[in-house]
Amino acid sequence: MPYLIYVLHCTGDTLYTGITPDLRRRMRQHCGQLAGGAKYTRSHPPEELLQVWSTETRTAAARFEYAFKQLPRSQKLLLLESPEQWQTVLPELAEETYLPAEHLPLQSYLSRS
Repeated sequence: MPYLIYVLHCTGDTLYTGITPDLRRRMRQHCGQLAGGAKYTRSHPPEELLQVWSTETRTAAARFEYAFKQLPRSQKLLLLESPEQWQTVLPELAEETYLPAEHLPLQSYLSRS
């Protein structure tokens, strides 16, 4: 099962990064439609899903999430503008494969269907 690393733009012009195997469920949690959202997104509701990367294992996803969170905001924004350039920004992860994943606007994940 692939794991997804996602970046949300939240209120207060902040970024939230997480991992999940089920993006729709996780977006619904973060937006309060399902129980289990992060404490951070309860106080800083998501406004936009900015980017998603896909990888094969939870371990690889967690390593990317951690490395992304350690970056200065300016480098995070550079990576969000060119998600396919992740190896340039995060060379320590070069032995893994991370693919920018197609994703829908945040609101698309919140429909009840």
